[in-house]
Amino acid sequence: MADNPVTTRKAPAAKPAAAKAPKARASAQAKKTTAKAAAAGKGAKRTTTTSSRASSRGTTALAGDYAERAVLIPVGVALTARDRVVAGVNEVISSYSSPAKAQTQLRKFERRGNTARNRLEREVRKTRTRVERELRERRRELDRRRDDVAKSLTTQVEQTQAQLEKTQSQIEGAVRARIEDGADLANRVQERVLSLV
Repeated sequence: MADNPVTTRKAPAAKPAAAKAPKARASAQAKKTTAKAAAAGKGAKRTTTTSSRASSRGTTALAGDYAERAVLIPVGVALTARDRVVAGVNEVISSYSSPAKAQTQLRKFERRGNTARNRLEREVRKTRTRVERELRERRRELDRRRDDVAKSLTTQVEQTQAQLEKTQSQIEGAVRARIEDGADLANRVQERVLSLV
């Protein structure tokens, strides 16, 4: 048998890094594109499987889903309410955990109460002022009307008095004239009677 001469393989010469980079980028891009296509295919297959599974479910399964939701919703509401209560209690505990914090809270409440009291007092003063102003205006209006009525009555009384005096003087004049006419008539009758005798 002939001996095989030992041949040593020579390592290929190192290529510069700049020459490797475009090939590596192209290879990575190709792998990404292939992965995306595979994922899209799987997604389409998964959607088809889900829709066929949903269509194959019966009315019983849907009723079960609704019943499950009917139970889970109140449970979720109760848990949310509990969390809010716990948060409120924790906030109160943290607000009053030390005397300094308690004093701060009490001062805050005092300021708020003071503000509310001042606001209420302002509203009461405004209301009182408005009511007093309206009463003064109504009193003035009543005084004006009373004065107008008094003037009107005085004028009517004076006019009536003047008419009565005028009528009285007219009546007196008429009576005087009648008395004078009667006296003239009596004198004439007496003269005639005397002339006949």
